[in-house]
Amino acid sequence: MVKDIKAISFDKELIPGAYNAVNICLKLRPEERLTIITDTESVEIAASIVAEVEKLGAECHTFVLEDYVARPMTDMPKEILEDLAKSQVSIYACFTQTGELGSRIQMTDVVNKHKIRHGHMVNITKEIMMQGMRADFALVDDMSTRLIEKARKAKFITCKTDAGTDIIAEFSPSLRWIKTSGIINTDKWGNLPGGEIFTSPFNVNGVFVVDGVVGDYLCKKYGDLKDAPLSIHIKDSRITRMECNNQELLEEFTAYTMTDENSNRVGEFAIGTNLAVTKVIGNILQDEKIPGIHIAFGHPYAQHTGADWVSTTHIDCVGRDFDIWLDDEKVMEKGRFLI
Repeated sequence: MVKDIKAISFDKELIPGAYNAVNICLKLRPEERLTIITDTESVEIAASIVAEVEKLGAECHTFVLEDYVARPMTDMPKEILEDLAKSQVSIYACFTQTGELGSRIQMTDVVNKHKIRHGHMVNITKEIMMQGMRADFALVDDMSTRLIEKARKAKFITCKTDAGTDIIAEFSPSLRWIKTSGIINTDKWGNLPGGEIFTSPFNVNGVFVVDGVVGDYLCKKYGDLKDAPLSIHIKDSRITRMECNNQELLEEFTAYTMTDENSNRVGEFAIGTNLAVTKVIGNILQDEKIPGIHIAFGHPYAQHTGADWVSTTHIDCVGRDFDIWLDDEKVMEKGRFLI
């Protein structure tokens, strides 16, 4: 049991990222209340964040999951959800375990209901705290704002890579684009480090080659897929077939995307905008923010995008070095923005 998180020592190199999280991304104010949910694997990072909150003077309640529930957990402990509902700001800094997506959805349901400014730091590591969390989030927000203004006008987005990705995504005015640039407000909780725009696409067709990473608990297991990419063939937003030299990954990913009737449907289409992220590190939290495209199968964040369907699963897929066209305008070449 973690009795006093303030007594835990932490690497001082975590301070800049922790400062950004508290003061820049979440804009915590001294008169506000913060709930931090962490686990034993992430407790050093949580301690660095608590130290920044202490400097600010805000009220902070920290929960280490293993003190309240056995992992993997099927439900978020009631005590934690009740505390969360009282706060204006929250952070979830934990490592994923198999089957825990439902408990995180329970948490974000409370976040959405109470319009809490929430930083989602799933699978956060010291490496990410020293890279993506050190971004100039004002610059990331500026790029995200300029890009989303163009994306909202586009009917089609075309994406290609030298690895073999060749997809065309179609968009509908009834499906909203969302910006999560690391500057978090009450409209939409966001991942930290931030840096993406996303929506639920109307339709997707083509081949998406995952030569970056896949998400959820499979990310930690398989890491960087550059040497064994997963090729996903998509028709009318559904997976039709897949190929991968790593048979174990292929089987696990197939099983994941067969969990329910919409687990194999493209629910999210996103463009990463974190300019501090320059390479794949094998961690979905940061890798999905790398400038380029990632898509996800399953849950379409319907409450935010306006999608009229749901899923119990959500798994991200990240590629490398994209060429991207919004309608006829080329906005990225080999992973570098042209706007």
